[in-house]
Amino acid sequence: MAEVKYIFVTGGVTSSLGKGIISSSVAKLLQARGYSVTIQKLDPYINVDPGTLNPYEHGECFVTIDGAETDLDLGHYERFLNVHTTQANNVTTGRIYQSVINKERRGDYLGKTVQVIPHITDEIKRCIKLVGSDGKYDIVITEIGGTVGDIESLPYIESVRQLRWELGPKNCIVIHLTLVPYLSASGELKTKPTQHSVKMLLEEGIQPDILVLRTEKDLTTDIRKKVALFCNVEEDAVVESVDVSTIYEVPIRMHDQKLDSTILRKLNLSSDNEPNLNKWKDFLLKLKNPKHEVNIALVGKYVELPDAYKSIAESFIHAGAANEASVNLTYIHSEEINESNYSEILKPFDGILVAPGFGSRGIEGKVLTAGYARVNNIPFLGICLGMQCAVIEFARNVINLEGAHSTEINPKAKHPVIDLMEEQKSVIDKGGTMRLGGYKCEIAKNSLAYTAYGNAEITERHRHRYEFNNQYLNEFINAGMIPTGINPQSNLVEIVEIPAHKWFVGVQFHPEYSSTVMRPHPLFVEFVKACISDN
Repeated sequence: MAEVKYIFVTGGVTSSLGKGIISSSVAKLLQARGYSVTIQKLDPYINVDPGTLNPYEHGECFVTIDGAETDLDLGHYERFLNVHTTQANNVTTGRIYQSVINKERRGDYLGKTVQVIPHITDEIKRCIKLVGSDGKYDIVITEIGGTVGDIESLPYIESVRQLRWELGPKNCIVIHLTLVPYLSASGELKTKPTQHSVKMLLEEGIQPDILVLRTEKDLTTDIRKKVALFCNVEEDAVVESVDVSTIYEVPIRMHDQKLDSTILRKLNLSSDNEPNLNKWKDFLLKLKNPKHEVNIALVGKYVELPDAYKSIAESFIHAGAANEASVNLTYIHSEEINESNYSEILKPFDGILVAPGFGSRGIEGKVLTAGYARVNNIPFLGICLGMQCAVIEFARNVINLEGAHSTEINPKAKHPVIDLMEEQKSVIDKGGTMRLGGYKCEIAKNSLAYTAYGNAEITERHRHRYEFNNQYLNEFINAGMIPTGINPQSNLVEIVEIPAHKWFVGVQFHPEYSSTVMRPHPLFVEFVKACISDN
């Protein structure tokens, strides 16, 4: 079995430069050349996972098919590679320390003093190697969260330093992403922040092999030479990453600068095969040359930070390209929607999506939104809590169940049409205790869902505690809201539809987690299609 090659992606100067996009783009290019690639994220925070983090803190919590609550960058990895990630693809400081402390409590260290070096760094290295240990991958890309110099990141950087010596220079390289800011007052691009960032990395024992420079303006040859000289890298290993109109253009830009060829040369791998990016380029062509335009409202409670709904936004990009349509997504705060203004706010839109979330804040705005879409025959997609709000609205205004609500919001609701799942009633802890990951769903034929999927059995990812209360099932069916998707093991209602409506679908699961460039999610594709025909 060939030896696994490792690529580490670090960042300097500032956060949010796009390490996840660069990692995903590199992985896409190597995959397109025929190599089997996976990506993992090392997050320096002490939370065991981001599942308990407020979306305002960290953006979206992405859920893998095996039920791990992970960093949103794993969504980028899946969307670019079209390959599932797992629990092993996201490691946090919390998990590292938890594992080491558990071993210490069991006596695994035979009474030795437990220290950052070697015990914490050994555990980090074990996790890095674990994802590539089954022989499925030729190359493992590891993105290290935060920036060089952060106290939190030091153990990770030290682990990379050790691995470079253990694996050898032909089996392990470091790509360092930094910023080259443009000073408009002097009209100059400044390389000093990059020089300082590399110097800091050198002080921690790591010489980067490749530099990717984020910039607003194209780099001149002189600037590239200067960076190469001061940072001890070859000129062809200095790559620019200029702002682009879509993140999906980044792999093409990186390939144009031969980044993939440089990586393969440094890893002593063959670069004879040019990457096959035909389907990727077809997607970009459709994305940039739409024949239609639709306006869709996303109604949620975390709209001040669009990253809170990252997977939904990207799913609309994929579905838009599949329909050769430009999807104009408008974020609307559900707290701002009330009885006096909801019609005026929602009237301009061709389609409405009510987003997932937790808690009571803004819930009535979501219920009003679902009702507006139902009454006015506007294409509607409700996800998780969005589906539950559609159920509550239908119960109140069609079945006339006064006081219908979710017990998450009102534990003493007169008609608890949404109730806590049976297996959740004894759960006290918050972290990692919801219904998480992939579950099967059986779809009724002659339904919108069946038209979308073209299949009677699907598997979708979940992240919830509350569910449709089956005690009210017959009342909903008789009134015209039909359960068209059911979990075969638990009888949990997974999908509801209103057949009399143009296109009205609510799903308990999260379809946005499964949408990729190469495989746009069928529900989003059909939803956008319905919005186009309604336009």
